[in-house]
Amino acid sequence: MRAISLSALALAAVMLAGCASSQSQEQDKELTEQQLYQNIQRSLDNGRYSAAVTQLETLDNRYPFGEYAQQAQLELIYGYYQVGNWEASRAAASRFIRLHPDHPQVDYAYYMRGMAAWESGRFSLESLDLIDISKRDLGATRDAYVDFGEVVRRFPDSTYAPDSRQRIIFLRNVLARHELQIGDFYLRKQAYLAAVNRGRWVLEHYPQTPATRDALAVMVEGYMGLDMKKEARQALAELIHNDPDNARLNGETFNPRYLGGSLSLEDHG
Repeated sequence: MRAISLSALALAAVMLAGCASSQSQEQDKELTEQQLYQNIQRSLDNGRYSAAVTQLETLDNRYPFGEYAQQAQLELIYGYYQVGNWEASRAAASRFIRLHPDHPQVDYAYYMRGMAAWESGRFSLESLDLIDISKRDLGATRDAYVDFGEVVRRFPDSTYAPDSRQRIIFLRNVLARHELQIGDFYLRKQAYLAAVNRGRWVLEHYPQTPATRDALAVMVEGYMGLDMKKEARQALAELIHNDPDNARLNGETFNPRYLGGSLSLEDHG
């Protein structure tokens, strides 16, 4: 009986909420642009973001060229972000950037587009070592990296530039580590040329990250797998110079992770 009562109460609550929402939408249709915008501000101030999004969409549809149109488009980016609709937030930000490229707050649109991608990619960021490399997609993470880069490049004095710079550093390290995992995957699959190229990619595109040291180790082992001893020793010399305490090193001897044997600078045979 208790379960039935709770279900009945839950159903009644949903129906009442639906009725209230429909009634609110009907009331919004009777409001002027200014009145509707004032209601939106109250919803945002009270943290009623779902209601604010609905009201902002109404204002945007009814008054696309009105007095509050541009501000409403900016706040719609924020509203979608607050309700966790990252894709809609990014789309709204892209739309604002396209329509108002010279707006004084366009830096905010770039920043929020990056933030929405950041949130969308959190699974990739927080679970980086937990799933197979071939099944991982860091598309959202790369999007965030690009968007924050746009903030810093286009608006170096923006209020949002300092935070964007910090996020870029973090994301650069994440992306570099991701490339290293791909390199490790190639080594395990004995795709040695692909592993070498992946290590070189990290050195060229993420030169200021800690991952460059392990990228050299990937290249050493890749060259060993290709039986390219001269190139392997050159990479080993760079590794010893830049990271003498690397886990793969024992003095000047390199111990590969997946290959048999070892490589030393002293052995020129």
